[in-house]
Amino acid sequence: MSKIRGIFTLIQFTITVLITVIAMYLFKKHNHKIRKIWTALQIKLLGITFVIEGKMDESCDMVIMNHQSLLDIVVMEYLHTRNLAWVGKKEITDLFLFGHIMKAPEMISINREDKTGIVTLLREAKERLSKGRPIAMFPEGTRSDGKSMGKFKSGARILADKYGLKVQPVVMLNTRQVLDSKTLHAIPGTVKVIFLEPVVASKESDWFVQTEAKMRETLEKEMAK
Repeated sequence: MSKIRGIFTLIQFTITVLITVIAMYLFKKHNHKIRKIWTALQIKLLGITFVIEGKMDESCDMVIMNHQSLLDIVVMEYLHTRNLAWVGKKEITDLFLFGHIMKAPEMISINREDKTGIVTLLREAKERLSKGRPIAMFPEGTRSDGKSMGKFKSGARILADKYGLKVQPVVMLNTRQVLDSKTLHAIPGTVKVIFLEPVVASKESDWFVQTEAKMRETLEKEMAK
């Protein structure tokens, strides 16, 4: 049954994403609102309920999360009140048709194989921040198995240090169980989202190391329950 739901989800994702992309191009001023409508639809169709711990700080300039499923993005877009600017790999942007899910809302595309990628990240992020858009990143750089957390890459730290950003760490649980975007299995379920205390980035502190440790500890405690 979960496989059938997964296939249905893939089909409806394909259709609704393309409709959403067209709508974002046609109604650019309502870009964020259109994405909110799409994510609300996904949450309803997937049968997701939430358990929220901590408090979202809307004043933060950056949100960093653990990454285990495509659903992570859907959940954060649904919950967050501001127009997030997601950082994603260039391979996504280069996808035929579906790459416009990055282009239409002006997300940030980075070529991880290019040494100038960090320069692009800093430049693009500065422009989005100037428009009041918080930066959303997965510091692990790739999806995990949902039971553990990979080592953080340096991109988020460099960006946050450069502009002295206020960062909110977030730990998500069970998104991969609800929607495994690799095996295409989907089941209704509860997603737990834990908003940790924000921290202001500084080159003079070890905030990034401490934040990674706190997020890892939080995930491990939750998995042990």
